[in-house]
Amino acid sequence: MTLTLRGMTWDHERGFDSIVAASSAYRSRAYAETGADVEIIWERRSLQAFADQGLESMAAEFDLLVIDHPHIPHAAHAGLLAPLPDGEGPAAFVGRSYETYRWQGAQYGMAIDAAAQVAAYRPDLLPEPPRTWPDVLELARDAVVLWPCKPIDAFASTFTLTSAVQGEDAGQRGRFGDPDAFAEAWETLGRLRDLVPEECLAENPIEVAERLAGSDRWCYVPLLYGYSNYARPGFRDRRLAWTDIPQSGGEPRGSMLGGAGLSVSARSEHRAEAVTFATWAGTGDVQRGVYAHAGGQPGHVAAWEDRQLDELTAGFFTGTRRTLELASLRPQHPRYMDVQNAACARVHRALVQREGAAVLLADLDEMFATLGDQHAGD
Repeated sequence: MTLTLRGMTWDHERGFDSIVAASSAYRSRAYAETGADVEIIWERRSLQAFADQGLESMAAEFDLLVIDHPHIPHAAHAGLLAPLPDGEGPAAFVGRSYETYRWQGAQYGMAIDAAAQVAAYRPDLLPEPPRTWPDVLELARDAVVLWPCKPIDAFASTFTLTSAVQGEDAGQRGRFGDPDAFAEAWETLGRLRDLVPEECLAENPIEVAERLAGSDRWCYVPLLYGYSNYARPGFRDRRLAWTDIPQSGGEPRGSMLGGAGLSVSARSEHRAEAVTFATWAGTGDVQRGVYAHAGGQPGHVAAWEDRQLDELTAGFFTGTRRTLELASLRPQHPRYMDVQNAACARVHRALVQREGAAVLLADLDEMFATLGDQHAGD
């Protein structure tokens, strides 16, 4: 008898093909070892819905959920997710990926996908990418630089640069950032905004990666969430190279950590089976094997240190790992997503209208003050 689980993930080869391939491998393995027939049927939602959509309805409908980690505190607090085994612990996952799915001493997601804002370039057009922000702005004057800055990405870049300049995560201790650090970060982003095409204000990382890979007019993007797919042979006509973000304080630090985690609905009628699959999907052998080779972007260190996988992706993992290790973490709080949604709209409006740093920071500080002095959920 076939046991059917339902899963929801996001609509991109990285988010869909990888988990479908892993599920197929799991079904074959489970049947061979125990005779159990476990089928997992996956559906997908848009990238924007992945970032914004609440989990209440999905947790009622699906057994397995691939989710954005800022949703974890609210979902765990509301009893929507089942706690998972601690597994191999934080050292087994790149950077701070593991801890982003932890809340009040329990693990609510496996960090199957790791990402942060990194830089991308066309190695056939730009043999060596810029390493500092002054060099980025100098290159941008040649009208060859793109930057995704629709609301969520404009906010992510603001969070990244503020964290980078001040040397600690933005959004902590009841405020968004240090005034001097924020002013420096905002000035840099404002100058970049004036040097990239206006249509960037409505584009996300995938749209910009498509443009970078599809036209010889552009050669570099300083901040966008990494997609190793574009570094793989045959994915697009031209391969992209991926590297660390421009340095601040001598390091590519501060990038706003993204990625995706595999969680289990607390309302699943087959919770034990769903937990078993989620735990298995987060193991090193799966992450560097079927998951990665089907287009996934693993979170497990075993994949990031796999030489064959790094060669397959033209050095994506070695080229961006330092950025991942030094990435910043958004506040973990049940109400965080409401604050982020408001902050995204506010930052984007300020970017479009060329507002000054002080006015914008005052509004962001007021928004983040509602979270209090909130750090990690443990």
